[in-house]
Amino acid sequence: MGSVAGIVCAVLSAVCFGMLAVLGKLAYAQGFAAAEILQYRFGIGALMLLVWFAATNKSVLRARPKTILKALFLGVVLYPVQSLSFMTSLKYIPASTTSLILYFYPVAVTLLSALLFKTRLDRIVGVSLLLLVAGCGLVFFDAFLRDINHTGLMLATVSMLIFSVYLICLEWLLRGENPQTISFYCVLFAALVYTIMSPPVRFLELDMGAKALTLALGLIPTALAVTLLYRSVDLIGSASASICSTLEPITTVLASALLLGEDVVLIQVAGMALILVGIVLPNAQALRMKRP
Repeated sequence: MGSVAGIVCAVLSAVCFGMLAVLGKLAYAQGFAAAEILQYRFGIGALMLLVWFAATNKSVLRARPKTILKALFLGVVLYPVQSLSFMTSLKYIPASTTSLILYFYPVAVTLLSALLFKTRLDRIVGVSLLLLVAGCGLVFFDAFLRDINHTGLMLATVSMLIFSVYLICLEWLLRGENPQTISFYCVLFAALVYTIMSPPVRFLELDMGAKALTLALGLIPTALAVTLLYRSVDLIGSASASICSTLEPITTVLASALLLGEDVVLIQVAGMALILVGIVLPNAQALRMKRP
């Protein structure tokens, strides 16, 4: 029963994370600026997480000075630059393309891990990397065929690279830490950064639709996505949860087509399929190795 609940939580978390690019596009249509979108996302998300953890697990909110410093580095230095690059890219290119470019990060993380931590690249990982490169190649090829803005492509690529560095740093910084505590304070510090950059002074002036959108940004891809992810990891482990995360780009592509009217062409679907297989392959191997 726990495994079923864990899978459900992981799937729902992936769907919530996958909605970020679509909600960002909808916010741009409402006249929001990039920093403003992120202020509402992290600001409202941090408040929701604070209320949730205060009600369900207050130990998450207790952090040592060392933990605060780690979260400060992640939430002030890396995360804001990555999220701003991601959100700004949505001004120039389709949400589906931005999401698929971001999903090149497993290749970057694997190569960086091999370089920094001397991680061995076995045959399965090698095949996975080739599939990911091929899939992203089709995404980029389709992007250039459709004459998509190069500034948007560059920003999405920068977002992917910084996110890869963020994950590498996270692997090192999480040693001996509660990941929920680090995650909460990382979101909180990112919220402070964007509140300074773009204070929410016009929130009361927004119409009901725009206010609902700000709440959706804080709730769906932030508070819900984070809490569901950690619940799934607790129930089924990180390897199983990570397989479900492959639903994120699928969610973005489908929601972009349904809600934004973006075209989904065959070559893009082929690239997405290769990316998903490339992500699932090493995770499925890890799960088989864990079974008694």
